[in-house]
Amino acid sequence: MKLYEFQAKEIFARFGIPVPPGRVAETPEAAAEAARELGRVVVKAQVHAGGRGKAGLIKLANSPEEAAQHARDIIGRTFKGFTIQRAYVERAVDIKSEYYLALLVDRATKRPVMMASSKGGVDIEEVAEHEPEAIARLTIDPAFGPLGFEMRDLIQRAGFDPAASRQIAAIGQNLYKVFAETDAALAEINPLMVTADGSVIAADAKFDVDDNALFRHQDLLKYKEEAEEDPIEAEAHRRGVTYVHLNGEVGIIGNGAGLVMGTLDMVTRNGGKPANFLDVGGGAKADLVRQALEIVLMDPNVKSILINIFGGITRGDEVAKGVLAATDSMDITVPIVVRMAGTRAEEGLKLLEGTNLKPVEDPEEAAKLAIRLGRGEAA
Repeated sequence: MKLYEFQAKEIFARFGIPVPPGRVAETPEAAAEAARELGRVVVKAQVHAGGRGKAGLIKLANSPEEAAQHARDIIGRTFKGFTIQRAYVERAVDIKSEYYLALLVDRATKRPVMMASSKGGVDIEEVAEHEPEAIARLTIDPAFGPLGFEMRDLIQRAGFDPAASRQIAAIGQNLYKVFAETDAALAEINPLMVTADGSVIAADAKFDVDDNALFRHQDLLKYKEEAEEDPIEAEAHRRGVTYVHLNGEVGIIGNGAGLVMGTLDMVTRNGGKPANFLDVGGGAKADLVRQALEIVLMDPNVKSILINIFGGITRGDEVAKGVLAATDSMDITVPIVVRMAGTRAEEGLKLLEGTNLKPVEDPEEAAKLAIRLGRGEAA
């Protein structure tokens, strides 16, 4: 679950990370009112995409009227496929330095890693590509968290201002508390700003939470609906279905994340574009398959569906019965290809023969057939 900047800053502030005062505005009038309260402000589009500054979606306003005009220019615009519904009006500060500080999980070490760079205020991907030496890293032992001497070493290697090191170290410790105590997947401050008076603040904030841990964080659930930009993903999450929208034309349903990822690769490799990632988990009973099909078919761009099931504990013939029961109760106008392997897969495929479903044993052939049928070509 991704949070907007203003939501992330609410959480960061709760953990003792200093942030500039700001107000959310959904109308130009609200932006003007916020500017009257805060003074000189920055009007920032709230959208789940990077590069806002380059796109002119972060603007300085010296008056309430200017803040209202900026909000009018920003709200309602589409940026990288997202419609901007609100702006964040935040008190402007005088900038001395811009740094980068973030925490994420390093899959190689299976531990949290803190990344720091003096090249803040720009996309960190650009820094990683062109100046990888400018990014300092600290792999953290979760039993202890970042120790004081480790933070001081990281700050020195990152090239931060020594005069601000004490404040930055405190923010780094608190950022780790945010990361660990909320089961975050990413906690990022870019830029971590040193102001003209020597204060250090989180001028921007990015915060992603592991959906699988939300049952432990009831206080974060209030952000869930609001943070969903994609209406199909929002509906899938409401139904408890693991779904990611991908903007292609071949709908994908599988059981197991690895199998679904492999299916996406097969479709792409054969010239198709996956419309989604959808994992039905370990089983494929009729109700679950129906839910999955309903979610996939909410996307009007879907021209065909590929169901790829591996029968382990779940038997192939039971999966086939579930697929048939689900499709028989629905009005489906796009072709569906079903590939099955594993326990009683042959029996399952035989059950599908003579129906509107297209049973295929080989996964590559199944992917090719789904692509052809989606294009209106003969099987």
